[in-house]
Amino acid sequence: MRTAQIFYNNQLAGYLSKGEGIYRFVYDKEYLTAAGRRPVSLTLPIREKPYESDILFPAFVNLLSEGANKAMQARMLKIDENDYFGLLLATASGDRIGPLTIKEVYGD
Repeated sequence: MRTAQIFYNNQLAGYLSKGEGIYRFVYDKEYLTAAGRRPVSLTLPIREKPYESDILFPAFVNLLSEGANKAMQARMLKIDENDYFGLLLATASGDRIGPLTIKEVYGD
């Protein structure tokens, strides 16, 4: 299973993981009670119960490059173009437009 921390404006908001074809997003317990908290997406309202899906949540897919840029990134990073989770982990940890930053958790 691969897991990533999801940061909203540099505050840990939750965890995204993929295991056996299922994606799971869960909000961090401290974030659930933090003042001024915001959902990471309108499609993922704040709640305790984890979200599960057989496809990567659109809120995270939208962080990926498309078309020729996606093909170039996949080729340079040696990641299959259809491995959205792998591309997300490899490309969404740096400076981004928008409030979300993704950082892989190692040793999980």
